[in-house]
Amino acid sequence: MTAHPPPVPPFRDPRLPFAKRVDDLLARLTLTEKIGLLHQFAPAVERLGVAAFRTGQEALHGVAWMGPATVFPQAVGLGATWNPDLLRRIGEAVSREARAMRAKDDRVGLNVWSPTVNLLRHPLWGRNEEGYSEDPGLTSALAAAYTRGLRGDHPVYWRTAPVLKHWLAHNNETNRDTTSSSVRPRVLHEYDLRAFRGAVEAGAVAGVMPAYNLVNGRPNHVSPYLREQLRTWTDQELLVCSDAGAPSNLVDSEHYFDTHEEATAAALRAGVDSFTDHGTDSSKIVERVRKAYERGLLTEADIDAAVRRQLWVRFRLGEFDDHDDPGAFDTPEHRALAQEAAEQAVVLLRNDGILPLIPGTRVAVVGLLADECKLDWYSGGLLHRSTPLEGLYERFGAERVTFAEGVDRVRLRTSTGAFLYVPDGGADDEAPGAEGALDPALLAGRTDLPPLGTDPVGTELALVDWGEGVLTLRAPDGRYLSVAEDGYVRASADQPGGWVVRETFRLEPHGAGHLLRHIGTGHHVCVAADGLRVAEEDGEVFELVLVERGEDAVARAAAGADVVLVVAGNDPHINGRETEDRTTLRLPTHQERLLHAARAANPRTILALVSAYPYAIEPGALSAVLWTAHGGQAAGTALARVLAGDVSPAGRLPQTWYASDADLPDLPDLLDYDVIGGRQTYLYFEGTPLYPFGHGLSYTSFAYDDLTAQVSGDTVRVTFSVTNTGRMTADEVAQLYVRAMNPSVPRPRRELLDHRRVTLAPGERAELVFEVPLSAFAFWDVAHGRWHREPGPYDLMAGGSSEDVRLRTTVLLDGAPVPPRAVRERGLDAADFDEQSGTALVDRTRTAGDAVSPAGNRAGELLYRACDFGPGVTEVSVTVAGAGTVEVSLDGGPVLATLATDAPSGTYEYTELTTDFTATGVHDVRIGLRGPLRLAHVGFSG
Repeated sequence: MTAHPPPVPPFRDPRLPFAKRVDDLLARLTLTEKIGLLHQFAPAVERLGVAAFRTGQEALHGVAWMGPATVFPQAVGLGATWNPDLLRRIGEAVSREARAMRAKDDRVGLNVWSPTVNLLRHPLWGRNEEGYSEDPGLTSALAAAYTRGLRGDHPVYWRTAPVLKHWLAHNNETNRDTTSSSVRPRVLHEYDLRAFRGAVEAGAVAGVMPAYNLVNGRPNHVSPYLREQLRTWTDQELLVCSDAGAPSNLVDSEHYFDTHEEATAAALRAGVDSFTDHGTDSSKIVERVRKAYERGLLTEADIDAAVRRQLWVRFRLGEFDDHDDPGAFDTPEHRALAQEAAEQAVVLLRNDGILPLIPGTRVAVVGLLADECKLDWYSGGLLHRSTPLEGLYERFGAERVTFAEGVDRVRLRTSTGAFLYVPDGGADDEAPGAEGALDPALLAGRTDLPPLGTDPVGTELALVDWGEGVLTLRAPDGRYLSVAEDGYVRASADQPGGWVVRETFRLEPHGAGHLLRHIGTGHHVCVAADGLRVAEEDGEVFELVLVERGEDAVARAAAGADVVLVVAGNDPHINGRETEDRTTLRLPTHQERLLHAARAANPRTILALVSAYPYAIEPGALSAVLWTAHGGQAAGTALARVLAGDVSPAGRLPQTWYASDADLPDLPDLLDYDVIGGRQTYLYFEGTPLYPFGHGLSYTSFAYDDLTAQVSGDTVRVTFSVTNTGRMTADEVAQLYVRAMNPSVPRPRRELLDHRRVTLAPGERAELVFEVPLSAFAFWDVAHGRWHREPGPYDLMAGGSSEDVRLRTTVLLDGAPVPPRAVRERGLDAADFDEQSGTALVDRTRTAGDAVSPAGNRAGELLYRACDFGPGVTEVSVTVAGAGTVEVSLDGGPVLATLATDAPSGTYEYTELTTDFTATGVHDVRIGLRGPLRLAHVGFSG
């Protein structure tokens, strides 16, 4: 008899739609197996032939944490290109490399956690490098393009499955897991949600990752917006992956729930589908889910919903079919693309005509970043490397380029008179185990090299002050002084790095010398018989012997050159990074010294800022200023080609550059998320920026003409022409902005509607056409909880930046005025205010809704405009929790009603207070809050 093969289960049948296959596989899984799939590292289900699966693979600007890969510019640099097509092509390259790397190492994941779409609202945010722009529309357009590339172009299967980070309103690192972002409804809808929504609606997003912070008093990992907003934007199943350790934070640091079982159940019900916690150990999450189920906090249907979303991703990736996508790795095309991206990311901020450099120019290249190709936390390893110095050597010839790094060269003398000495330890050897590390930044410090000692002569060290007294010390062989887990100080690190940076120190005045504190451990450096180490006891008192000041070396190099290029900026692992916000916009003092020395020695000085964020500088004395983010593997080549005029710069600033720390009220307070009330970003900032949003110069000139605007159906058709009136082929980034001319509520000074990056030869003219949906002219009407377009004139502006307006015209749109609030029928939800002072939004309950509380439990005020009391009311009621006083007045007049409670209640134990109050017609209502209470609702009756 012939044996018949077993029938193919439906989930293995590629002829069936994914929905049926997902349902079939889900039905075959036991409850225990389904619970096991909820952790980031999901185990195999061998009886069904289902392989193990890992959510999460970093791929922000190249495949990261898995060894060498093509490294593109940082995300903020990609944002500066203003080029969605470029980002799509980069996404394609990254996804191909992920597939090729996975073919050799199955630890490489295909569920990529990228891009980051958090808006660059505040320039001091430590993770500024990860976002694209301060503008939600530009961010969304670039994120949509990058995810299209990551997804691939197969009609059925996805090359990778991108997850957007970090949901929601996440712009501060200090205490990020316990701080709450107070986000009013208009800011929520017009600003923060917009960046996510456009990318999701574009159709190539597999899911999102909630952020560590809280929004309006509620952790993002139990956010009702996952259900109320995110999952209403698409019919596609979206996977929500927790951030690392965040599920445990719900209890351990946020104290939002009493037990981990309650917290895990709440996160799962809110919409979290995959729990990233405790590394590869899934046992704790599995146990929490199991106990939550047994206690009735979860149903099997809740678990099924999460597992179903995970399975959708796996089916899309082709896991259960014979779909073969071999990918491609480090191809000539990828290398060329990395260079193209680096070139397009360069922004020319100022130019007195010195650029492009004429042939034969002798260049002094100086500065702490002149011979660096820095990586950040989310970079892969470098396959290729080009520093600014190397790029200029290649382009101008080594004989015409001189170099001075500008480090301070020092020796450290101990109390015995001996000097610190770096022994020869075979520094060229690779750290043991490095070849197998998922992320070299996570490697422990090296212990295979001898620690520093002392001798009569000592070793000359290169000292750099990166700002705020944070120092690095480097040995002559290029290795940085680092402290390993055993506490000894060695010259062992190629670069500063790691989750806790082991290569930074601080010199603290002590008597006639200095103590040397290792920042990572917090301990002072001591001299022991077996070598230099850190210890809790009193540290050694060192005398800092200055061998050479960095500015002296810079001045020597600058004096003998035709032009000086000062390359300044940041190390992405120091002073402004994940877990650490900046405290100032200023360039570190060490680098200011070098810049002043170069300028004093040679007036033909160019400043190239290579940084993850904006700086406040004084450009007036400089011949030219350029900015680029850390540009990846081709950064130096790209910069040199721009300086030489091989490429005309066409990058544009993706965020406002402010002139000083004083430019914004309370600039150091990163927790002011109210971009409207706080007048933040180019949308609302009323001062004069150092450089505006969208700014960037060119080596040629462009003329704008023939701006027209016509309403047609649901769109406004806008056209204008751009002509290259200069002598070289170049890109122009034409930008279209709008301003509501007679708004009833505060609206942006101007808002980007669309843009186009075009390449034009000398004399070439291009007509640009923009189809702008009428919805782009609407604002969020807090009074009625909906989008609203007001009738009236709108100013349309075309030009080269948000402040460089070349053309403008007016378009008249129809619509309806915002009707007054029907407060007699619906009352006022406290969070739906028009303006506020001294308040914060908080959670009304643990699961849904917002309330308002005085900030710091002091006093605050809320304003609700145009409240219609109809024929009249005789009573006012307030729904409050806690103890305090609510005062009600009209139109800025005296207090007409006071409602007080002095009986403290639980955080969510609300009571209704009522008193007499008389009003008719339409008035502005002012609500004063006093004391530690939460106001949820105000009602009117009678």
